[in-house]
Amino acid sequence: MEFGPRGATVVTQGADMEEQLNRPTWSRQIEFTLAGIGCAVGLGNVWRFPYLCYRSGGGAFLVPYLFMLVVLGIPLLYMELTVGQYTRRGPVHALAIVCPLLKGVGMASVAISFIMCTYYNVVITWALYYLFSSFQATLPWQNCNNTWNTPNCTNHATNSSYSSTASQEFFKYKMLEQTSGVEEAGVVRWELFLILLLAWILIYFCIFKGVKSTGKVVYFTALFPYIILIALLINNAQLPGAIDGITFFIVPEWDKLLSVEVWVNAAAQIFNSIGIGFGSLLAMSSYNSFNNNVLKDTLTISIINSLTSILAGFVIFSAFGYMSHLQGIPVSNLAVDGPGLVYVVYPQAFANMPVAQLWAVMFFFMLLCLGLDSEFAMVEVLVTSLMDEFYQNLIKFFKRKELFVLAVCGAACLLGIPCVMQVGIYVFQLMDHYTAIVSIMFLAFFEVIAICWSYGVTRLSDNLEEMTGKRANIFFRVCWLIVAPVLITVILIFSIIQFKPARYEDYVFPPWAQGVGWVIAMASIIWIPLGAVHTLWVLPGSFMQKLKLSITPFALNEMSKMPYYERGGRYGDPAIAVISSSVHLPQKPPIETNF
Repeated sequence: MEFGPRGATVVTQGADMEEQLNRPTWSRQIEFTLAGIGCAVGLGNVWRFPYLCYRSGGGAFLVPYLFMLVVLGIPLLYMELTVGQYTRRGPVHALAIVCPLLKGVGMASVAISFIMCTYYNVVITWALYYLFSSFQATLPWQNCNNTWNTPNCTNHATNSSYSSTASQEFFKYKMLEQTSGVEEAGVVRWELFLILLLAWILIYFCIFKGVKSTGKVVYFTALFPYIILIALLINNAQLPGAIDGITFFIVPEWDKLLSVEVWVNAAAQIFNSIGIGFGSLLAMSSYNSFNNNVLKDTLTISIINSLTSILAGFVIFSAFGYMSHLQGIPVSNLAVDGPGLVYVVYPQAFANMPVAQLWAVMFFFMLLCLGLDSEFAMVEVLVTSLMDEFYQNLIKFFKRKELFVLAVCGAACLLGIPCVMQVGIYVFQLMDHYTAIVSIMFLAFFEVIAICWSYGVTRLSDNLEEMTGKRANIFFRVCWLIVAPVLITVILIFSIIQFKPARYEDYVFPPWAQGVGWVIAMASIIWIPLGAVHTLWVLPGSFMQKLKLSITPFALNEMSKMPYYERGGRYGDPAIAVISSSVHLPQKPPIETNF
């Protein structure tokens, strides 16, 4: 080893050193900030957030949501960005460095990001399908005079369970051509498959050059949605009944705050929206310059993300007010559920607006932008992690990084085919339920344990001081040490207690499908115990020595760099050898280089 700039230890061994020296950084720091905003601000802001508000009594949801943002979202994002920027590694290596025993958390975050990117792109596919359909002279979901409509179709929604709206039937019978259940697979919807292919081509050209291409794309994808959201809000606010929807959104039903589920949902929304545990922001922060101001990025990304959710809430609920005016029913009685919020209720509102095609094109193009930057952040997690681990072998096989990224996108596209079959909506719902709801809570729990308790708040503050010259203040240290671990433990317990099997509308998945869902969930969670077993297997010494080393930061990193004779013979006790060579390393990251 040699000592590099700022006293940082530089590992100089083969492919690892070559990859470190070639590791790119963002051309300008604003590009990372925009990429972080694009990653955090996604379809969940215009889909899950308004839906949870609607289900949780409107304005009452904003109280626990903002509370969880302050004590959970901002501190944990600060933690992730610090670890990513300091270690200059993706989630797998970063977690292996800070807590070898829980290195599987990094592997799990890569697995969950890859699983999510295979089906999340289907939502972008739907947005593209609606976008193309919006250029027709008459919007195809505007009336019931189409070949796919049933005799029960109505132009305006009613409370009758026997009727369905034109927008519901377009979504169900025209775009999806959905079957009666997961037991009936149907055939591939070739229109959707070709659009899925187009979506993956867009993703590829956004990320094929790494942060150099991503950094240019985010100027548009991160900023353009705000122009459309503001335009939609100005338009919606002038519609009859809009004020009723906005009132429902901002006036709390205070009794709802007594429900534990509302608080758990608020915390879960903060997690899913910011992306804690998914590894996306951690991976992207690994391309930052070493002295970047992490706190500024943390506050910018998290606050803009929440403000976007609230802005989208005003847009969506003003449309809800308009819909309730048209249907003559209270806002609280509208039929709102899952994807239907974006692809059924809102298109139905467009159909009755003046210049309907213009607003539809703008809205679905906004969804495309929101989906794209969240999607390529998830793909970037896998690419970054594999390049960190197998740089030399991958370059030797694929010759160029661009070809490797193409292979990743191609594999994910093929795995997404079941979601564009006629059974696709059920596959999508099953994967989303067991990935975004079940898996992420386990990942977040173990990530916080690994970083906040094993690596430690003191080391994290030392890292911040080395990078920025300032330690974390008392608020962040208390949140890391006590508040975040306690809150996440409570959320995890309530998620388990209140767990409900996956369902889509009134259809409950059969037991065998629920079993498949648990296999999907375990595909990410299983890496946590496997990583722990592997760490204990490779570390030297007795079981207790292995256990002690497994929670010593940099122990695995040092093991891989030490000559064989140094792993025991030179110091006598192999455990002492590793500890003595790594105990001061938290102050001197072994992978920092001078760009």
